[in-house]
Amino acid sequence: MITRREFGTVTLAGVALPRFLEAPIDSKVAGVRLGAQTYSFRDMPRPAGASDAVDVVIKALTDSGLSECELLGEHLEPQFAAGRGRRGAPPSPEAVTAREDLRKWRLETPLDHFRNVRRKFDAAGITIHAYCYNMNSSFTDAELDRGFEIARALGTDVVTASTTLDVARRLAPIADKHKITVGMHGHSNVSDPNELATPDSFAAVMKLSKYFKVNLDIGHFTAANYDPVAYIREHHASITNLHLKDRKKNQGDNLPWGLGDTPIREVLQLLKRERWPIPADIEYEYRGRGTPVEEVAKCFAYAKQALA
Repeated sequence: MITRREFGTVTLAGVALPRFLEAPIDSKVAGVRLGAQTYSFRDMPRPAGASDAVDVVIKALTDSGLSECELLGEHLEPQFAAGRGRRGAPPSPEAVTAREDLRKWRLETPLDHFRNVRRKFDAAGITIHAYCYNMNSSFTDAELDRGFEIARALGTDVVTASTTLDVARRLAPIADKHKITVGMHGHSNVSDPNELATPDSFAAVMKLSKYFKVNLDIGHFTAANYDPVAYIREHHASITNLHLKDRKKNQGDNLPWGLGDTPIREVLQLLKRERWPIPADIEYEYRGRGTPVEEVAKCFAYAKQALA
């Protein structure tokens, strides 16, 4: 007996069977939408001369068996040499130039470029359910606005962002103009009132725009000593997607799944039981022994077992 992936390359009488005979990937399990934040593949090298990591990411998702993703913006962008500066020192001239080059690329790259990226994902049977565009205080208003245009060109109506309350205030009228949802990603820094980490900070940011929701990272939420199961149960209608990882409480480390305190199984079972269509994205951040694809596949297997 052969697998469907082997079936795609097997030959009969020396003629390879066409790929269209292979069944499409579907990573929905027990009704739960499982995918990946493509940050999981951040350490995978780009081919020599490649201007982006799109082909690398598509192959990694396919090899991991995942049919959905939250696409990290950096995977679409060229890598501009920024030089190495000293911690705490002003940015080097090289870093300033690199930042200006990146801004220029974002603002001037035709939107058809991103539509072509979407077509590549469509051809691979992979859905981009969110575009991760991490915005900070260095972004101009035009650069903030451009993220929404890129998201729409990629075929999604959800932008996710690691950002701050200060930047979110600037972003609110832009989200209102585009009528695109922004999933605010939280970390575990509960000591900085400008950070998004606590239930109160999420409530505050959602008051700024009806298009602001929460991209809940259940690992960071656990590390900050909050209960993701209770939060999801109460606020599920305001959650764009989840990041799945396993951290210890009290600002503990990222660990291989099953070794931390994050209630991954309970969260997935809640989605299954309530039939909430919230994408649950694997975000591989612990120090694994395998390749990123191997580790993401392990996490996918863990999630499938948790949903059994």
